[in-house]
Amino acid sequence: MSLETTVFRFKISLPFEEWAAVYDSQENIQMNKERGIVCLYKGVKKDDPTSLILIEQDEESKSIAMFEDPAVKPLIESSGHIYDSTVMTSYF
Repeated sequence: MSLETTVFRFKISLPFEEWAAVYDSQENIQMNKERGIVCLYKGVKKDDPTSLILIEQDEESKSIAMFEDPAVKPLIESSGHIYDSTVMTSYF
């Protein structure tokens, strides 16, 4: 399998710091580690504090599979991530 880089663009309903606290939680760090997902970058858009970008790298499609896992959706939404606003783009 080759490495895949996935870019997630999405909106949040809470401040970036609150979203990041959930993303950086031990629970999420452990889930990512178990799946071999590495965060390359996360940030808020300079002129729109409700727009985020998250760039992850993993073996093919693991980030997307985790994002689409119904069991993980409550954790994602608890961060203020507006789930239905997410646009994913993958690169090899």
